[in-house]
Parts: sequence; structure tokens; C-alpha cells
Amino acid sequence: MKTVLFVCVHNAGRSQMAEAFVNHYAASQTGWKAESAGTVGGKTLNPNAVVVMAELGISMEGHAPKLLTQEMVDRADTIISMGCGVDAEACPAKFILTEDWELEDPAGQGPDSVRVIRDQIDARVRQMMGLDAK
Repeated sequence: MKTVLFVCVHNAGRSQMAEAFVNHYAASQTGWKAESAGTVGGKTLNPNAVVVMAELGISMEGHAPKLLTQEMVDRADTIISMGCGVDAEACPAKFILTEDWELEDPAGQGPDSVRVIRDQIDARVRQMMGLDAK
């Protein structure tokens, strides 16, 4: 089982969408599992992230922002940060060895912009998992 940990600052949008994509695709491709967390942690999920994922039939029900723990880091085979532009001081890449996907933060953006970010995450997850592009 390959465990991927997606980390961002608030764990409210990008990392949550990436976790949901991996776990959705893992239903048809065994051997993958995803978790997500934030270095600071948010209070709630980005509502536009929830909406645009639901448009693809992927529910984020039950998801909530989580604070990054050492146990999560220890469980992970791969750690991917989602982009540090929102708060460079809290960037997970400063604390742990990560691959950074350098994605724009969906916080405060409308559904159209969040869809673009969602689709970028989907493409990267599919590539990482060796799935055919849409």
C-alpha cells in the first residue's frame, strides 16, 4: 500500500481535493491511500472546493481540516505540499522533505477559479497513480 500525504497550510482546499481524488481512484486501483493535513489547520473546508468536487461525483462529506502530526509523516511513503504562496512561514516544505506541486490557493476564489485548480490536481494525481488522462 502506497500512502501519500498531501500537506498545505490550512488543509481546507487543495490538499483535501487531492486526498479525495486519490481515495476515489483507489476504489478501482488498489494499493493507494491518501491523507491530508495542514501545518496550521483551518476551521472549515473551502465551500467552493466541496462544490466543484461534487460536480465530479466525489463527495467530501466527513472531511475536515486536520493538523499535521509526526505520525502522519511517519506513515507516508510520499509527502506532497500543495504550494506555499499563501503563507511561506507555515510552508510544510520548510519542515519536511516534500515534493511541491506549487498550486494556486483556492481561498477566496470563485467556483470557476477553483475548478481550474481542481483540474490541475486531478491531472497530477492521475499522473502520479499511472492512470490514463481524461
